[in-house]
Amino acid sequence: MSHVGVPRGTSRKRRSLALLTTGVLTLPVLAGCSADHDDTAAATVVPQDIAPAARARVADGGTVTWAVDALPATLNAFQADADAATTRITGAVLPTLFPLDARGRPQLNPDYLESAKVVSTEPRQVVLYRLNQQAVWSDGREIGAPDFVAQWRALSGKDSAFWTARNAGYDRIEKIERGADDLEVKVTFAKPYADWRSLFSPLYPKQVTGSPDAFNDGARTTLKATAGPFRLRTVDKKAGSVTLVRNPRWWGSRAKLDELVFTAVAPKDRAEALTEGAVDIADVDPAVARRITEAARGTTAGAPPAAGSGAELTPAAALRSWALAHGSDEDAAEEARADRAEKAEAAEAYAAEQKDLRAYVVRKSLEPAYTQLALNGESGPLADDRVRRAVARALDRRQLVDLVLGPLGLPAQPLGSHLALAGQPAYTDGSGALGGQDTEKAQALLAAAGWTREGAAKTDGTKAGSESDHQKEKDKEKEQDKGKGTEQEKGKEDDGRNRDTAGREPSKDDGLYIVGDDGKPGESRDPARHVIAPAPAAALQGEALLRQAGRLGGTGTSEDAPLRITAQDRQPGGAAGAYAPVGTAAPSPAADAARGPLGKNGKPLTLRFVLPSGPGSETLRTVGDRIASMLDTIGIRTVITKVSDDSYFKDHVASGDYDLALYSWPATAYPATDDRPVFAKPVPASDGSLLVEQNYTRVGTDHIDQLFDEAVSTLDEDAAQRLMKQADARIWAAAGSIPLYQRPQLVATGRTLVNAGAFGLGTPHYQDIGFKAPQSAGAPAHPKN
Repeated sequence: MSHVGVPRGTSRKRRSLALLTTGVLTLPVLAGCSADHDDTAAATVVPQDIAPAARARVADGGTVTWAVDALPATLNAFQADADAATTRITGAVLPTLFPLDARGRPQLNPDYLESAKVVSTEPRQVVLYRLNQQAVWSDGREIGAPDFVAQWRALSGKDSAFWTARNAGYDRIEKIERGADDLEVKVTFAKPYADWRSLFSPLYPKQVTGSPDAFNDGARTTLKATAGPFRLRTVDKKAGSVTLVRNPRWWGSRAKLDELVFTAVAPKDRAEALTEGAVDIADVDPAVARRITEAARGTTAGAPPAAGSGAELTPAAALRSWALAHGSDEDAAEEARADRAEKAEAAEAYAAEQKDLRAYVVRKSLEPAYTQLALNGESGPLADDRVRRAVARALDRRQLVDLVLGPLGLPAQPLGSHLALAGQPAYTDGSGALGGQDTEKAQALLAAAGWTREGAAKTDGTKAGSESDHQKEKDKEKEQDKGKGTEQEKGKEDDGRNRDTAGREPSKDDGLYIVGDDGKPGESRDPARHVIAPAPAAALQGEALLRQAGRLGGTGTSEDAPLRITAQDRQPGGAAGAYAPVGTAAPSPAADAARGPLGKNGKPLTLRFVLPSGPGSETLRTVGDRIASMLDTIGIRTVITKVSDDSYFKDHVASGDYDLALYSWPATAYPATDDRPVFAKPVPASDGSLLVEQNYTRVGTDHIDQLFDEAVSTLDEDAAQRLMKQADARIWAAAGSIPLYQRPQLVATGRTLVNAGAFGLGTPHYQDIGFKAPQSAGAPAHPKN
């Protein structure tokens, strides 16, 4: 499924540069390093949801069509443009020596290895692999030392002719030799490497890794040999599909399916592909997941659809439509009848689609990836770690988790680690090194950094953030909203009616808008029911909440559903006054001034929040709006800038053109290796630029780097985990990135498809995927055992 996230291993080999400074960040609290702050057991673990079935209950044969976002750009997993589709395909056709189990732990794969272990540590670390004697490539050649040697030489970084995306671990190998016989491979390391299990997965045949031409170009569209339960048959660029077929030379458990087809289906087209029966398994967004769930329950029968055409009609609106269609005004009646016919046709089509969706079920888990708030510490206010910590402590992360996962029925807690997910053995909640949500502490940190209400005052006595200061910003926003016909603009232009009790028009600079009895900015018919709400976004958020609760009609008018805003309409953690009860007076000018923006030397504290604008990023934008509201309560203004998904990373996150951003990182079983470039301290390059590797927040310390280096060189796994926990505590304290939640994983699958769906942290067992075998005649419907 398309998402805003970063793949692992896309950085080039890290340059060897001396550390320029030796200072270590002073930690405000290091509770995360204490044994008393270990929330491992309390972490919420959501299991896989794959309809597990024993192989005896899986039918032989059949084809499964699996939707991917796009045809893979390359079949070489070690190239920079490898993507999720590359991973799916190579996982089915190439050796993975240590696949991950359901808890994200690497486990020896007996299909390829009889054993693999460290047999010596002095004077060098030596790992001895004992291969499965039946393991062969699809051309009949045995898998052996020549394949290991060719892959090491291609990925070691010593030969620049190989265009590799990552070299970590391979650059520590000194030599690879044949062992006592052809089934043994002996790997000797020049430097100790704790994450040696991460190497040689996937393992390519020497035909792919033996030469730069084969590695760089040959493996992009085909593979000369494979060694998995499936083999590659065709890559059809025109049809946008890759077809795998059962491997006749496979020595392991025979693949249940005849074919496994990966087909490119854009996320926006997933619902249509499912209703047409074009795919058997597809990641879906929450809206499509809801449609499938509703179809299974039959909730649309005899009732207006919950989505699609006609969903916006309330009983009152439907009655008005009927009255117009049968009224005396012929022109209006004709128009109303045509509109009703169009809506009826669309509703009928929607109902037919819902009937087709009954063939599917939604599998739910949590993805092996987490969403974080990134704070760019390179320049501006966020270069001060006190401001970054203040931003972090203003966040109610529990509220954000509930906002995303609650409606999906997925239990979860705020993520407590940058380096592991709940369920992984290395997971420990290290957030205590920074501290939880605390408005007073956040305000104190800002004051210590020099950002105060008084600091917003300019030398001429006016305030930063006044109309004169914001005129350019307002003009820019008006230009962006031009032609959109937003409700805010309509309310302002409605004969000057959108005014507060003092007779002046509330403005964005005040942070106040009148909310009428329809939940929108503007004046209600009953002035006694006016309430004051800060910012149009908060008002619209209130509208959405009330609509969700069924207290506001679909057309947004009080004629549909008379509304009284009461104390129960408040949302915990929301902006003060956003959902004030009836009769609440408007804040006094003094109170309004007290909650104005902070400033320093007449300059307001304003952060640029960059978010993606694509159709698959609605959740990120919703979370971004909620974060902006939370920051507003401590006096930090945010300017949300929405950019295209295509330019989001390249032109903004990677280039540092942002203050705040939301994006996702995938999980890893090897944080000492894979997370090192994500949190490495940026250093100046020879050309004067900043070498950030994958640390897009530009926040790091020498001590964090040192802890990673020690962990990756420590062969004692317990010691390595302790070092990683210490590193995580210091990453929390630096407040360059704030983990929010593990991302939801929603997968639509055919009802009879088993051993497939939401895999969570685990690696799929492709040979076990298939369709449920039909029960034999006379078998009990629900066998006891």
